[in-house]
Amino acid sequence: MNISLVLQMAADAEPERIGLVCEGRRWPYQALLRAAQGAAAGFAASGCSHVALLDESSAAAAVALFGAAIAGIPYVPLNYRLADADLAALLKRIAPAYIIGDVERIQRLNPDGGHQARTHAAFIAQAEQADGADAPAAEDDKAIAVQIFTSGTTAAPKAALLRHANLLSYILGTVEFGSAAPDEAVLVSVPPYHVAGIAALLSSVYAMRRILLLPAFEADAWLALAAGERATNAFVVPTMLARIIDRMDAGVPAGLSAMRAIAYGGGRMPLELIDRALQLFPATDFTNAYGLTETSSTIALLGPEEHRAAHRASDPQVRARLGSVGRPLPTVEIEIRDDEGRLLPAGERGEIYVRGEQVSGEYRERSALDANGWFPTRDAGWLDAEGYLFLAGRADDVIVRGGENISPGEIEDVLLSHPAIADAAAVGVPSTQWGETIGIAVVARPNHSLPSEDELRALIKNRLRSSRVPERIAILDALPYNEMGKLLRREVRKLFQGKEIPA
Repeated sequence: MNISLVLQMAADAEPERIGLVCEGRRWPYQALLRAAQGAAAGFAASGCSHVALLDESSAAAAVALFGAAIAGIPYVPLNYRLADADLAALLKRIAPAYIIGDVERIQRLNPDGGHQARTHAAFIAQAEQADGADAPAAEDDKAIAVQIFTSGTTAAPKAALLRHANLLSYILGTVEFGSAAPDEAVLVSVPPYHVAGIAALLSSVYAMRRILLLPAFEADAWLALAAGERATNAFVVPTMLARIIDRMDAGVPAGLSAMRAIAYGGGRMPLELIDRALQLFPATDFTNAYGLTETSSTIALLGPEEHRAAHRASDPQVRARLGSVGRPLPTVEIEIRDDEGRLLPAGERGEIYVRGEQVSGEYRERSALDANGWFPTRDAGWLDAEGYLFLAGRADDVIVRGGENISPGEIEDVLLSHPAIADAAAVGVPSTQWGETIGIAVVARPNHSLPSEDELRALIKNRLRSSRVPERIAILDALPYNEMGKLLRREVRKLFQGKEIPA
């Protein structure tokens, strides 16, 4: 089997049904399939080793994804926001590639790579003119379908590999074919180089839900597209949801009466934000989806009824689940382990391990799976007694103070409980005496004055204990996030560089 099967099935079932709306054009499933088949013929003739996209979201992303699958060539969506030096290094790693997007930049950064570059408009025109209808799709489900470069911090990005079998396991295990009603439309605004964008295309086509593709997220454009096309579903990251709500609160027309379900993920969701969203959209189903590139997207869900139950609950344990990512999918196993790899009981924090058919855990350089197929996510967290999964940041983000492991999340939760604090981050600061101690960065709410440093320290000491009290405090206008809503802790740490705490 091959991921192009999901498009073939949709085109066979309802060839004239609209599958994609983007930049004013409406694509029936049959037209999408023919373009993908034409693209596959061009890819095969090019002799390329990879098919890459260096562009914002467009119909070219869908056509290239399915076309590469039909041709049996790995699809590599590249982050067009990367600095030139970083992008040049990635272009060398996939040479020679057929690349759709910024032709001038590709030729400038890797002129000797043997790449064939096309603008997305030229690529679509060529794909629609080519005849690839007779070319059978590659059938090796163990072949590489998608290669995504993970974001590097201190090391070069790793090339995460997702095979057809991994992606199909996720889609077939979570989506019912043709389950979407004719009026259902999902608004997709995540970048095409993120696994969430790949999963959204595949799952929406398989459900036969019309995809409203927004080239780049901007809150007013999102609201206008949602209203104009009567979007029934959407996927957002927390920072996107915050901007949408801010614009609605500022009086921007919403017109979201058709919105039935909003899924979110990709970053930490502040409790106050999801509380506000549940108040603003009382008839909308909210779902928190947690997953990773290496797991073919979602592995745990907090569903709509669980959101409502937690939102209404007076029991603090049930209420706390609004801050969880829910329970594992039926097809996935999750364990929490300590630094020695030992299984931890409910309530104890450790590293999250995951196993299942959709879990690749594989990189171009190596496989990260252990002998029993478990993948160490490098995310820290814990399971409660009912199996709800709570995240505590990246395992690498743990602050080690005098041999004691401290989760940044527990400090941030206390800070965010203060009515004057809009956002907060805790990081490790080098210390001669302790190895590491704590630095915090905080952002004030509009029209609020932050408490003094002494008051902030007292708040943390009273709610936690003295070992969690920060040595360094920075006041910022905003914390640094990437476009998927993930906090860039390395940028926060830079605030405290060269400020080692003396003994």
